[in-house]
Amino acid sequence: MSYPADKRDFAESIREMACDDFFNAIELSHTPKGDLEQVRHMLQQSHMKICFATQPMLLKDKLNPNDLNETARQQAENLILQAIDEAEYLGAAGISFMSGKWEPQTKGQAYAQLLKTTKAVCNYAASKNMLVELEVFDYDMDKACLIGPAPLAAHFAADVCMECHNFGLLVDLSHFPTTYETSQFVIRTLRPYITHFHIGNAVVKKGCTAYGDLHPRFGFPDSANDVAELLDFFRVLKQEGFFNAEKPYVLSTEVKPWADEDCDIILANSKRVIKRAWALLED
Repeated sequence: MSYPADKRDFAESIREMACDDFFNAIELSHTPKGDLEQVRHMLQQSHMKICFATQPMLLKDKLNPNDLNETARQQAENLILQAIDEAEYLGAAGISFMSGKWEPQTKGQAYAQLLKTTKAVCNYAASKNMLVELEVFDYDMDKACLIGPAPLAAHFAADVCMECHNFGLLVDLSHFPTTYETSQFVIRTLRPYITHFHIGNAVVKKGCTAYGDLHPRFGFPDSANDVAELLDFFRVLKQEGFFNAEKPYVLSTEVKPWADEDCDIILANSKRVIKRAWALLED
C-alpha cells in the first residue's frame, strides 16, 4: 500500500522492503505474473514473515463473499481459494480476506453466506497448514462491509471457530474511527480471535479531503490517528498480553501516499510515528 503500482515498480517495491531491516514482515497481494519468480526469490532471501492479502483483489473485481446470489458468492470464494495457492507459492503462512456489502433486511442471509465462504476457505487452507484471517472493516461509512462492528465480528469468529481452528481476525487501527469504536473496546471485545494487526489513519469528518477508508499518512489534515492514538493502541495491546517476544504478532502499516505525495517520505513518516509511540510506551 505504501508503494502503489502507479508510483513504483512492483518488484522494486518488494526489494526496498526486503532491504530495510526495520521490517520483519511484509504484506502483499496478487503478484503480476511477470514478477512472480523474482519476487518469490527475493522473499526467500529476506528472512521476513510473508502475509498475503486478498482484500485488494476482491475490491478490484467487486466480489462479495457474502453475496446472496450463489453464483456471485462462489466467484468470490474461488478467487480466495486461488489466492491461497499463490500465497503458498510465495511462502506465506496464510491469507486474509474481507466480507462484502450487505443490506439490513437481508443481514441474516448475508451472514449465512459469509459463513459458507469462510468455512470452505478455512478447510482448503487447513489442507496446506495455512491460516485464514478476516479483516474487520467499517459497516456503514465507506466499504460498508458486513463484518462489521467488533461485537458482530466476535460473534462471527466464534461461529467459525466452532468448526475451523485455523481462523482469526485482523483488526486495523485505521478502521476504529470508521466503526465509532476505540482501541480498548475493539481489542478487548475480539481478544480471543485476533491474529494480526494493521495500523494506519483515516479521515472521518464528512466533507474533508480523504474522507473514508483511504489510509492517508499519519498527521494528515483533519484525520483521526497520529502518535497519541498509536500510543493508546500499543498500551492496550500491552495490557491485553499481545506482546510476545518468542512468537510475535504481525503488525502491518497500511499507509499510502495521497495525490502527489512521495512514497519514501510517507513510509518514513510511518516509521517515525511508530518509533515515537513506542518510545513513549511505559516499560
